[in-house]
Order: sequence, then C-alpha cells, then structure tokens
Amino acid sequence: MLQFTGKGRATTCNGVTRRDFLHAGALGAIGLTLPQYLAAKEQGAVKPGHDERAAIMIFNLGAPSHIDTFDPKPDAPAEVRGPFNTISTRSPDIQLTEILPKHAEIADKFSLVRGVHHTAPAVHDAGWQYLQTGRIFAGGVETPHAGCVTSYLLGRRSDLPAHILLPEPMGRGGGNMPSGQAAGFLGKAHDPFALMADPSKENFEVPDMLPPKEIGTVRMERRKRLRQVVDKTIQHFEASADADLLDSNFDNAYRLMTSKQARAAFDLSQEPKKIRERYGMTRFGQCCLLARRLIEAGVRFITINTFLTVFDEITWDIHGSKPFTSIEGMKNIVAPMYDQAYSALIEDLNFRGMLDDTLVANVSEFGRTPKVNPAGGRDHWPQCWTCYFAGGGVQGGRVIGASDPIGGVPADRPVTPPEIVGTVFKSLGLDLHTELPGPGGRPFPIVDIGRREIHELF
Repeated sequence: MLQFTGKGRATTCNGVTRRDFLHAGALGAIGLTLPQYLAAKEQGAVKPGHDERAAIMIFNLGAPSHIDTFDPKPDAPAEVRGPFNTISTRSPDIQLTEILPKHAEIADKFSLVRGVHHTAPAVHDAGWQYLQTGRIFAGGVETPHAGCVTSYLLGRRSDLPAHILLPEPMGRGGGNMPSGQAAGFLGKAHDPFALMADPSKENFEVPDMLPPKEIGTVRMERRKRLRQVVDKTIQHFEASADADLLDSNFDNAYRLMTSKQARAAFDLSQEPKKIRERYGMTRFGQCCLLARRLIEAGVRFITINTFLTVFDEITWDIHGSKPFTSIEGMKNIVAPMYDQAYSALIEDLNFRGMLDDTLVANVSEFGRTPKVNPAGGRDHWPQCWTCYFAGGGVQGGRVIGASDPIGGVPADRPVTPPEIVGTVFKSLGLDLHTELPGPGGRPFPIVDIGRREIHELF
C-alpha cells in the first residue's frame, strides 16, 4: 500500500542507487495523468456520461450471517431461524432482522442480492481475494483490486489519489494468501493509498500527508530543486523503470503533502459535531464520513474495511466460542455500529445529491452456516449469502435472487464474485470487455468472461 514515509531506496540491475529526497521509497503512485485518462477514454474503456461516477466498496470483513441480517428465515426451525425477529422495511420487497432497524428505514435506497456463492476454500483471505478482484488466487498470480483497476484505467481527478483504502489494509486471514487489496500484476504504481490511521481518534492526522519531521516546508522545496539537478546527472538510471517509478512516487507524494484540497478533504474537524455523531464516533463510522468527504473532493474509489482482522478484534466472524463472539454478541457489539454508520452514509449522500453518482457496494467473503452451532454461533459458509448495492445507477428497494428455505444454497438467480466486481465496473461506466496488460504481457479481461454484471440492479 502507498506509504510516503519509508526509508526507500531505488536500485537498478547495474547497482546504481539513489535515495529519494522525501523518504518516499519504493511505493505506489497515486494514479494516471490526464493524458493517460483521456487516452483510456478515447479507447472506449469508459462509457460517455459516467465521468463523474465514483464507488465506495464496504468490505464486511469476517462475513455477516445472512440469516441473522439480510435474509431472515422466520418460518424455518429455531436452529436455522436464530434468535431475532423479522421486521418490515421501507421497501415492500425487503425484510430484515430486528438488529438492523436503521437499514429498514432506508431500504428503498438499496437492493439485496441474496444468491451470492462461490466454490473457493472457506477461508477468509480466499474470499477476500475473490470478492474484491473477481478472480480466485491461483498460480501465484495476484489479480488487482477493483479500485486499482479503476485507478489504472481512469486515473485521478484531483490532487487526491484515485483509490483510497480506509482505515488500513486487511491483516491476517488464516490462509496465507494475499488479501486482494493491492494492484497485483498492475504493479505498485496502482496500489491504493492507505490511510494508516483511525479517524475516530481526537488527534487524527494522516501520517503520509505530514512531511518527515526533519524536513520543513522550505527544506522540502529545496530538496525538490536539488533533486531536479541530480536527475540530470544520472542519465542511465533515469532511463530505467525504477527511476520512472521513483519519479512518480516523489512527485505524487509532494503533490499530496502540499495540496490544500487534499488536507481539507481529510480534515474531519470541518464537519459539524452532530454530523460526526450521526455516523457514530467509531472507527468505521468516521471512515464512512471520511469516504463521503473524499468522494466530494474527487476521489474515484474508496475501499472501507469494517474490521482489520478476524483474530484481534470482535468482527462479523461469529463462531460463538472465544475469542470470537456469538450471534447475540453480534447484536450488541457489531450490528449497532454498522447499522448506524451505513444508514448515515446513504442518507448523507442522498441529501447532498451524490447518491445517484456514487455506488455503495457492501460485500463480504462468504456467509454463515444455516444451522446455529453448539457454541451459539455460525461458521463459514461460501455456498450462499447476501451482498447489497445502493446508488450509482442501482435501483433501490429490490431483491435479486433468493436462497432456499434454510439459506443454504441459491434457489433463484445465483450470483458469483465476478458478477459482483462487474457490477461495480458497470456503475463506473467501464467497458466490461476492456483488457489489462496481464502477466507475461497477455491480455487480461477486467471481468471473467461470461460473468459480466448483475444487470437486474440497473
């Protein structure tokens, strides 16, 4: 992930090295230049009329129990139904459980996809990779995250990066696989900018927007001028790919740190107290508020991790036994925080006239077992679960597909992870036949052939 304060050193195959002058190191660039974006647009990668579209992908790390949230089974046996009542919502087609009351109030704004499934291993990081990239991790090939593809094809629209990850990358998942939150074979130049901070903290600052302590503003300007002189004396190095990456790293780091627009976008103190409290003074709640501010400032793609790992904190991973929580624990700990923040985000985007042009996609790695286990929880279940979408051209208040009477398998309109990713791209106006330069220079379609998007949502 992009971080601007490492000790980086660039080295060519001839052993030539050059320390960067801003402690920027070998990190990813923020996005494409305007000419690159215009070239992509001319080649048909983006459809007319979609230039202003943006996307927020909320990844529900740990995997919510669909039966206890978005796909209740009130007529099923108790060991399937769980402890929660089913409630009506603002949409006549959508029923939820009682632990999501604020979702119920805005159910006309989002649509559920209840037949999501996959055949990848039932381990967290396998699902993380699949749901964010549309490809199973295999053969050592790391497919780029949907936001990284967006960055590559469309570039940025402002001083801010094209793709920002909040609050930080996912941690361990138990399967020793990549999380799917990097640019993969597109290269580190298109990795997302990771916040690496908790925006709910009172002294919240973005670490990578602060110059290293030993470099003041005047010295930073001086180093930039000095670097331009040094560039001219290292012709062989400057011809290398390493140098191009370092140049881009330095320029983008400098641009971000000196941009008033970027600083203002990250400054949550500009928000009224009642707005911040509406989202909830939690890490996830303030990440949702920050996402709205960043989209307003021109960021194309935001990825929000509701949690960071399934091992060190209470998440949707409700196995029942410690250190995990139970179904009841989800009601008391996880659901209120999530329900408050998500509903605030959708209402805020709608109030500001931004929802039509901002897709909010809520995804997770899998669902939970139809039957409650002896510990009072539910285990991993990739055979069926629910994802949902709002804004960005999606029609709200709908239910696409269905699960069987116990939520075990899709009973109607099965949906696979490539279709989830394809739906995000369709909302952004990307041509789903677009190909990337894949491993070995081979053409690599941005969406798995034959599995394009969930067209019923639009």
